[in-house]
Amino acid sequence: MNLTVYGAPLSPFVRKVRLCLAEKDLEYKLEIVLPFGQPAWYRQLSPLGRIPALKHGDFSLADSSVICQYLEDNYPERPQLQGRGAGQRARVRWLEKYSDYELAPLCTFSVFRNRALKPSMGQPCDEAAVQSALTEKLPAHFDYLEQSLGNAEYFVGDGLTLADLAFSCQIINMEHGDEQLDAQRWPNLAALYQRVKARPSVQAVLPDEQKMLAKMAAKA
Repeated sequence: MNLTVYGAPLSPFVRKVRLCLAEKDLEYKLEIVLPFGQPAWYRQLSPLGRIPALKHGDFSLADSSVICQYLEDNYPERPQLQGRGAGQRARVRWLEKYSDYELAPLCTFSVFRNRALKPSMGQPCDEAAVQSALTEKLPAHFDYLEQSLGNAEYFVGDGLTLADLAFSCQIINMEHGDEQLDAQRWPNLAALYQRVKARPSVQAVLPDEQKMLAKMAAKA
């Protein structure tokens, strides 16, 4: 199939693409490209220099949502992750973007970045920013998502979609920053997260991520 993903495993957006590929049982190669200090050739794949990017033969594109949409369209015979019908597909896109745009700045770029990434780079953790994300900003988002999920097993329809993967990828990064989703306050979200986290696709990527985190902690 000649699929190559470019990016860093601890990126929630790279992880989302990798989980999408795994859930569709598509083989791929991961080539490490960091969010900073990128080789000049990478701009040909991702003009904005963001990760991930995907190369499929001579075809390439960037942005995790666009990549996942491409995989959905290009492999219609594989498990579908964007819902059935216009309504479900729109709902999946909305919730995926909600995680990418609203949760990522808090779970990843506040909690994870300050607690895990910055110390490994010799930079101080801005704990005030972490606490602001955890106590002032994230609860309203989790309240909305808890209500959106209700008592269902998944956000949209009766099976796994990109909405569930995008959400879980952000919670994974929050956990990498030593914070847990409060199961008493948001029991349905916590149950969904544990359900997704237990999937073979997620369990296949987490051990290497934990090794990376241990190396980062050793540098702190």
